Amino acid sequence: MSAKLRMYTLSTNQRDQMAEVTPQVREAIRESGVKDGYAIVYCPHTTAGIAINENADPDVVRDVLRRLDELYPWEHPKDRHAEGNTAAHLKAIQTGTSQTVLIHDGKPVLGTWQGIYFCEFDGPRTRKFYVKIVEG
Repeated sequence: MSAKLRMYTLSTNQRDQMAEVTPQVREAIRESGVKDGYAIVYCPHTTAGIAINENADPDVVRDVLRRLDELYPWEHPKDRHAEGNTAAHLKAIQTGTSQTVLIHDGKPVLGTWQGIYFCEFDGPRTRKFYVKIVEG
């Protein structure tokens, strides 16, 4: 079993943003030459995450971000975190730091409407994410 790691950098332009990274994951798979295995998409940040969700209707992304704001408002009278970004940490915990995607015939196994997103919750920032391709 062999593994290949790629690092990507992206810049976000909003405090809360879901940036589709499916093309980068497809590129990492293609360049790895792996036909069957899996890809791990990982975010090394405490105020951002990785999600798989619908990529056909942009209203879904807007609705998800709006509902996360309702669950975790940016300002809360009992938050004590000195940086003032407790909501971003909670959203990142909710989203998770990684997603695993199966690879079959050299392509990610995704549903018809699925896309892979880097979820920014404390932007705008320049961020990194990693894609590890594992054969087998």
